[in-house]
Amino acid sequence: MPTPDLNHQTTVTNNLLLALLPTAELAALRPDLTVVAIAAGDTIHAADTPIHSVYFPLTGCSSVVATDAEGDMLEVGTIGREGLVGIAAFLDSDSGPLATICQISGDFVRLPTSTLHAVATPGTVFYRLLQRFTQASHILATQCTACNRFHEMQERCARWLLLSHDRMGQDSFNLTHEFLGYMLGVRRPGVTVAMGGLQRAGLITYQRGEVTILDRDGLENSACECYDVITTAYSRLLGRYPKGTQAV
Repeated sequence: MPTPDLNHQTTVTNNLLLALLPTAELAALRPDLTVVAIAAGDTIHAADTPIHSVYFPLTGCSSVVATDAEGDMLEVGTIGREGLVGIAAFLDSDSGPLATICQISGDFVRLPTSTLHAVATPGTVFYRLLQRFTQASHILATQCTACNRFHEMQERCARWLLLSHDRMGQDSFNLTHEFLGYMLGVRRPGVTVAMGGLQRAGLITYQRGEVTILDRDGLENSACECYDVITTAYSRLLGRYPKGTQAV
């Protein structure tokens, strides 16, 4: 697969955090930025392992997951073109109990942690953006925890699809029932019922592991209020938030 040209501005601006950087701060990062393709299911950061590089998703999407002793996973965060994978490195934590896996295949910009620390220093725009992204990520994690406890499966499924749609910036993406079940903490039959309901309503199509968003407005109406809480927080903290296929 050809490597995208990082000198092409539209490639860099596929990621919101990179797009919001002043020219001088972005220029300081450019020599150490590398575009890599990551496949769905690949581990980006393993649990209890030092983080040597962070990643800015361009077209892919990742999930921060907690795993129990039996190996069952539950998503506690999702990161796409709106953010950074590996925020613990910015917080000067070299490891932790959570893992990050690639949720949807795509291209990610890799940056060594050493460069992150050298450029994202107090007083820079980069530092302030990462502080704000950390807060937005915390809101997402806590809101999704409440959502998984209080709301119906189909509402939760709609919320998850909307967040993934925003983070991918495209209407169609690969997704299996098994993976979505892991992310929502439910068994596969529950996912089948929820996805079937959304498909019968004409909001999505889902076949052979690929989901396509057909009716974005209808999907928002089917989701619980958690989606609005999360996206409002990102917009307030970062100044903008890309919805659906909107450019960052």
